[in-house]
Amino acid sequence: MSAESKEASQVNDDVAPELDLTELVTRHQVTVWRYLRALGADAALADDLTQDTFLEVMRRPFTQYSDAATASYLRRVAHNLLITRRRREGRMTVTDHAEQFESAWMRWAGFDSGNRTLDALAECFQRLTERAQLALKLRFSQESSRQSIADSLGISEHGAKNLMQRAKSQLRQCVEKKVK
Repeated sequence: MSAESKEASQVNDDVAPELDLTELVTRHQVTVWRYLRALGADAALADDLTQDTFLEVMRRPFTQYSDAATASYLRRVAHNLLITRRRREGRMTVTDHAEQFESAWMRWAGFDSGNRTLDALAECFQRLTERAQLALKLRFSQESSRQSIADSLGISEHGAKNLMQRAKSQLRQCVEKKVK
């Protein structure tokens, strides 16, 4: 083998493998979407920004070093796109706690798109009393007011507040035990 062909071969070996966008999207789409939802984007906006995140990756040179690094990079791109969109809409809220949010995200969702945490949450939710489950469903699925929840359960508004606080605390403790 000539010196020139050895050198050319060595240069080709140093180049990172070409990015497989389909695989990248398949592996990270759910995580990016959930991250945007956790940042406060509604479902439709999260859909749009998730797509825009992967389009940004296509437009710029990108080297995939590891899943963890890729996931972190995608979250940062998605976060920046959300900030840009909010500024354009005039609805920007600045937080001084971006690092704390990122740390909490990694603690709860980790690198598995949050599936393990969601499974734990579903299992823990089933352990709550029927009243607690109903109260939380009314509050978070139907966005009912505390008074409406109290009326549905035949208790005072303060009782509904206490019931939901206890249920959320039980869920948090249960999920934390399962995710560790």
